[in-house]
Amino acid sequence: MLQQISDFFITRADAADASAAQSGGGVSLIVMTGIFVFFMYFMVWRPQNKRMKDQRNLIQSIEKGDELVTSGGLLGKVVAMHDQYIVLSLANNVDVTLQKSAIASAVPKGTLKSLS
Repeated sequence: MLQQISDFFITRADAADASAAQSGGGVSLIVMTGIFVFFMYFMVWRPQNKRMKDQRNLIQSIEKGDELVTSGGLLGKVVAMHDQYIVLSLANNVDVTLQKSAIASAVPKGTLKSLS
């Protein structure tokens, strides 16, 4: 009698039920891993590659006379170019030599004059 009362309030765990519940675990793990890889590709890897490609195209398209903004926030005009370096004129008689990788963006020509 006591056993029947305890069975009413506490359900027993059978070994067959536990193995049946775990049989779909492998498939759901593969699906969750696939969703995670899909998420990482579209939210992290793909946008990063796009930014790197845009930066590479910007650096390759720089010409003498272009106006640029550096990653440090300096705005200037390109006066000379070397293999890995650019000479940027910030003001009269103020030239700075920078690595090409320090270029953040190009601005439309005439921006320097509009700020002065």
